[in-house]
Formats: sequence, structure tokens, C-alpha cells
Amino acid sequence: MGSKTKKGIMTWWQLSLLGVGCTIGTGFFLGSSIAIEKSGPAVLIPFILAAIGTYIVYDALSKMSVEHLDKGSFRSYAKKAFGRWAGFSNGWVYLLSEMLIMGSQLIALGIFTQFWLPSLPIWIGTSIYAVLGLLVIFTGMKGFEKFQNIFGLMKMAAIVMFIIVAVILLSRGMNGQPGDVNSLLDTYKNFFSEGYRGIWLALLYAFYAYGGIEVMGLLVIDLKDPKEAPKAGKVMIIVLTIIYVLSIALALTLISWEKFKVEESPFITALENFQLPYVMDVFNGILIIAGFSTMVASLYGVLTILTSLAEDHDAPASLAKKGKMRVPLPAFLFLAVGLLITIIIGFLLPDKIFEYLITAAGLMLLYNWLFILVTYTKLMKVSLWERVKTIIGMLLIVITISGTLGEKTSRLGLYVSLLFIVIIGICAFIMVKKEESKKSV
Repeated sequence: MGSKTKKGIMTWWQLSLLGVGCTIGTGFFLGSSIAIEKSGPAVLIPFILAAIGTYIVYDALSKMSVEHLDKGSFRSYAKKAFGRWAGFSNGWVYLLSEMLIMGSQLIALGIFTQFWLPSLPIWIGTSIYAVLGLLVIFTGMKGFEKFQNIFGLMKMAAIVMFIIVAVILLSRGMNGQPGDVNSLLDTYKNFFSEGYRGIWLALLYAFYAYGGIEVMGLLVIDLKDPKEAPKAGKVMIIVLTIIYVLSIALALTLISWEKFKVEESPFITALENFQLPYVMDVFNGILIIAGFSTMVASLYGVLTILTSLAEDHDAPASLAKKGKMRVPLPAFLFLAVGLLITIIIGFLLPDKIFEYLITAAGLMLLYNWLFILVTYTKLMKVSLWERVKTIIGMLLIVITISGTLGEKTSRLGLYVSLLFIVIIGICAFIMVKKEESKKSV
């Protein structure tokens, strides 16, 4: 592929910033409320554990990218390590999971917009965001990069703004009196109120907050020096973990964890009682920016993987035809139709069934991460420490997946995800058998 020799234009810090733009989304701004509900103040532990797991996965992915630079990223490495079935399965698992997640993000964006425009039907809101997202992708890599950098900075600024406001409120005290150490200690005295089971259940939602690093893996090919990819990821994950943990810890200090609502951002809930002008509007705007930018990152990831699948004949080859466009038009149209279908599914299916599909999609993303680690141990020469580190990463992901057995909704989501895996597995098996019969003729 010509892309292997293409000279990249990005510096490592630009990749770090892009990573922030692709990662901070509704998974953090909204999903953290669910994590708090499951584990109480101990929610900080799942976020730290998820950060460790995310770093191990990204480190493995970036090292493979340095050694075997390819725009197909993790699916190309899986193919190199285990054969065509692995490349096919990895690509389609990722593609299906991201398409479903995008559908849910668009519906969430439609709901957030109703905060300002209550009479606007959700389907109109979702359609507008879908078209805008496709337009960003249509501008090519440069447009995507500029867009994600601007929104990445805005999202980081929003979290930092919350941290500053929370610190000021705490320093003044809840009733205008300077806060004392005892009131802070009281907040965390029941740290393990929901026990170890709460931490186990919250891990899935903490991992969701870091979803997006696989898009960084796809962008490594655009680095001036791909050897700097591990550094870019390390800086990004450290920065994210610090602002994630600090902002959640402060939110928990402002109000009791029992008062957080799963359908509302914990940062809005924490500031509601303080009657701060425009804060609700600012955070609603940030929720829209967060959801939209992670949706665009998913669009970019799906388009890249779809093109890679088509070039390897694991999808119709015509999808990869680029022509004079910045993006392959057939793949772009496939993406637009797929997006429309997932929106319709979201509206037609009852809420609960759609919730099972979304949980399944999130789990399929974790299966991909697990396969990245398996591929890493097969494809690369790993030291004893790297092997131990990879096993720790695998264990964290397996424990997170097993956490879905703890509740009915997520348990059914797990079964749906396994059904998807079986279907993709059957397709891969049929494809391999066809290939073998062609060779034997």
C-alpha cells in the first residue's frame, strides 16, 4: 500500500491533542454518573484502573505501529499475526461496534439540543448532527485534525473550568464559610460504601471514558516520526487521568454521591445548587461538543477501517475507490447509509433493547482491545516485563467484561455482543473455507 511510505505531517504533541479530542466525550461527561451510581466515592479506583488498562493497550498498539506501520492499524497487525480471518474479524467487530455507538451518540445529541430548543423533534437534531459530522469527514484529514484540535481544547478547558469553580466554592465553604478539612473527610468517610462489587460494576463505564485510543492508533501513520507514537499516548493518558480523577473527586466533594442522577452530567448536578449564572448552558454546550467530536472520531475510524477492509477484499473492493475526492466516495456513502440505519434502529427499537445493543457495542470495542494485546504478544518480541504488563492489561479487560454479569441490562448486552461475535466468526470461517477451496482447485 502506498500509504506505508507516505511522509506524515503531525508532531507527537498534535497526536496527543487529537487523542484528547477523540477520547473526551459523553462516555466521560455522562457515563461517569453511572460509574458514580455503581461504586459511590470509590469510583476513583475504576477510573485509575481503566487508565492503566488503556495505557497498556495503547502502548502495545503504538509499538506495533512503529514496527509495522500500516493504515489498517490493529486489523492489519491481527492479519499479520494470525492470518486473514483475524484481520477480517477485527475490522468488522470494530466497524459494527462503532456504527452502533455513533447511533446512540446522535440520539444523545438530539436530546441535549432539546435543553435549548424543547420543541425541536429529536430526529431533526440527530439528522443535522449526522450531516455536519459527514461534512467534517468529507474535508479529509486536515479538516478532521483542525476540528478535533479545537474541540479537544474546548473540552479540556471545560473540565479545567469546573475544577477551578469547584476549588473556589470549596475554599469559600458551602454556606459562605471557609470549608474545613472535616467536611471534606466526611464526604469520603464511606469511601467503600458500595463495596468491591460496586468497583467491579463501574469498571465498564470508566473504560468507556477512555474509548477512542484505537483512533489514535489509526492516526500514527500521519506522524512525522512514528517512533514518537508511544510518547504521544503516554502524555495524553496521563493528562486525561489527572483531569478525570480530579474533576470527579471535586464533584463528589461538592455534593453527596447519592444525589447524582444517571441521566445528567455529574458536573451539572454538582453545581446546580449554587445558582451560578449560565453554568447549565455552558455545560450543555460542552456536552454537545463532546458528543459530536467523539462521533466524528468514530466516523473517521470506521471510514479508515472500511477502506482497509475493502483494499484487502474483506469488504467489496469498490468501496475503496478514491478517484479525485479526499475520501473514497463509495465508502463515504456506505458510512452515510449505515449512520441512517443506526439512527432509525435507535428510534424504532424500545429503549431497553437499544440499551442492550449499545452495551454490546461497547463490549465489542473491549474485545478489540483484548485482541490488540493478544496480537502484540504474537507479532512482537516482548521482554518479560512487557509480557507481565500485557497480562495485567488482559486481566483488567476480562474483569471489566465479567462485570457485565452483575446486572440484568449489561448481562443481556454481553449476550448480544457474543451473538455478534459468533455471526462475524461464521462469516470469517466461510470466507477462509472459500479461499482454501480456490487454492486447492
